[in-house]
Amino acid sequence: MNIPENKLKMLNAVTNDLKLIKNIKAIVLGGSYCIDMANENSDLDIGIYYSESSPFEIEQVKILAKKYQIDDSLTVTGFYQWGNWVNGGAWINTAEGELDILYKNIQQIAATIEKCKEGIIENDYEQQPPYGFSSVIYLAETFYCVPLYDPEKIIENLKKEVNQYPVKLKEAIIQKSLWSAEFTLWQAEKFAKKNDYYNTTGCISRALKNIIDSLFAINEQYTIGDKNSIRLLESAKKRPDNLNEFIKRIVSINDTTSLSFNVAELKSLFEETLKLGTGYYRPYFKL
Repeated sequence: MNIPENKLKMLNAVTNDLKLIKNIKAIVLGGSYCIDMANENSDLDIGIYYSESSPFEIEQVKILAKKYQIDDSLTVTGFYQWGNWVNGGAWINTAEGELDILYKNIQQIAATIEKCKEGIIENDYEQQPPYGFSSVIYLAETFYCVPLYDPEKIIENLKKEVNQYPVKLKEAIIQKSLWSAEFTLWQAEKFAKKNDYYNTTGCISRALKNIIDSLFAINEQYTIGDKNSIRLLESAKKRPDNLNEFIKRIVSINDTTSLSFNVAELKSLFEETLKLGTGYYRPYFKL
């Protein structure tokens, strides 16, 4: 990781303070620094792990956050006030930039990993834009995170569980994502013929998301979220040529006469992805 010296100093200071809070079992660094995609404006994402039977006190996190906050924009949530997956946390504007502290329920993460290993995936559309929160992200966060404090080897043991990409997860994502993309394309062609902007663009976004998810699974690579997904796929071994240009053509809608063109480009991307997923996908029925 290439963390600027001032931010590294801040990270160490906050980590040392967090260690003093009772019932914080482990601390990790997550986010863009862990996948080598940080820039000068990137924030620090710190995950704090706790057991659901003995959580830490939110008030202790508030005290720590106020120590580093430089203005009145501080946000500290309770458990599950942010959502069912992005559990909650503190959003702090420090002298060295933004710093996020995110709550991590150990039992929920461990249970989700086991479900994903069996090919059971959940997606919470309302959790966050643009496409919601996939339960697979828990595996990605575990895989990529850097332990800062792990006295009970909780993170070490969780990492062992996700070290190898699960076969059933790969099969499930490719099958479900490509079927959703194919079914959505079928609908998109109808909407495009009617010059229906709202529904055509919705279908395009939905199908693109499905295709991107399938490409991560085809490459046996965990997706850590939508923000950096396209950049991460740039280094993937199995992907359609000129993926970025493909996507630009698909989403560049100028007027109603272009809708059918956009859908046709989307269909071409789907067909190229389909070839990469040979052996893992079969349509549920003929459209």
